[in-house]
Amino acid sequence: MAHSTTAAPSGSSQGESRRDFLLIATSAVGAVGTALAVWPFVHSMNPAADTLALSTTEVDLSKVAEGMAITVTWQGKPVFVRHRTADEIKMAEEAPLSDLREPTPDKDRVQKPEWLILVGICTHLGCIPMGQKASDPRGDFGGWFCPCHGSHYDTSGRIRKGPAPLNLVVPKYTFLTDSQIRIG
Repeated sequence: MAHSTTAAPSGSSQGESRRDFLLIATSAVGAVGTALAVWPFVHSMNPAADTLALSTTEVDLSKVAEGMAITVTWQGKPVFVRHRTADEIKMAEEAPLSDLREPTPDKDRVQKPEWLILVGICTHLGCIPMGQKASDPRGDFGGWFCPCHGSHYDTSGRIRKGPAPLNLVVPKYTFLTDSQIRIG
């Protein structure tokens, strides 16, 4: 009686699984090595601790009487906080949108009509407009005036006359209480 034996290829399935294991292990080590090499670069793009500290600014509004304006600093920029009078609110609300270069209703620029919060940088060339002090010129529309190139902003911080292309920017802010806000 003759026995027929079929010989399995020696080590072929064992060699393939070992090769697969080595390929996966090498790829994993390479991926971890790449991540470790790239991490310092990615981490360097995070904001510095001093920048994060400036990311928000809290402002006490209780000391700002009606008709007054103060300037605070947020992220190194001046922010205008104005406690508007009833007349200033009325002027801002009644301005015809068709007269505005960047037509935005006043109600879309404020959370509470009496408080106007704006980044105090002219949108033309980055100057700081006048109008925060009672003695400052406020332009033809009672808001702010940039003497560098003659931009006039209204009592909602919207550009009304001059070369500035856009309204003064309204930063992100939140009322923490009726007399305190957090900018940023």
